[in-house]
Amino acid sequence: MKLTKEQSAVESILFVAGEPVKEAVLAEAIGVSASEARAIVAGIKAKYTEERRGMDIVEVNGAYQMCTNIDNFEYIRKACGAAPKKPLSQTLMETLAIIAYNQPVTKARIENIRGVNADHAVNKLVELGLVTEKGRLDAPGKPILFGATDEFLKRFGLSSAAQLPPLERAL
Repeated sequence: MKLTKEQSAVESILFVAGEPVKEAVLAEAIGVSASEARAIVAGIKAKYTEERRGMDIVEVNGAYQMCTNIDNFEYIRKACGAAPKKPLSQTLMETLAIIAYNQPVTKARIENIRGVNADHAVNKLVELGLVTEKGRLDAPGKPILFGATDEFLKRFGLSSAAQLPPLERAL
């Protein structure tokens, strides 16, 4: 099945961009509405899936990015020599979860929830690109507010923070 002219244009834009492209930008570039742009992306994605293509399109906060098919990761790693990503430690995962579910959140709040100093964990998550500064709290000392990044969403296969699974409350 051939791509339509609009699908081909969107595919080219996403390929060249190398980073997420907002739906509105795609729509304006090809002269369609946002809902039409969304349908065009969905059509490309469906063709990729149906044809078991090596490429995929992921949605991240209302933007789209072309990437490789996750099923091919091991082949890519072997061919390109890319080292597999190291799994996050328990400390980093706990801190990341607190940030993702409470964002924007201060380091003091993170420490209050975890019961230990969070400097190293927060700094490491920022270094890994999974967390970023989201502003400052309007309180004495103006503490930094932290939140999850688009890289976090991509790494965990989410298109937005709204897709985080519900928290189970301890009784």
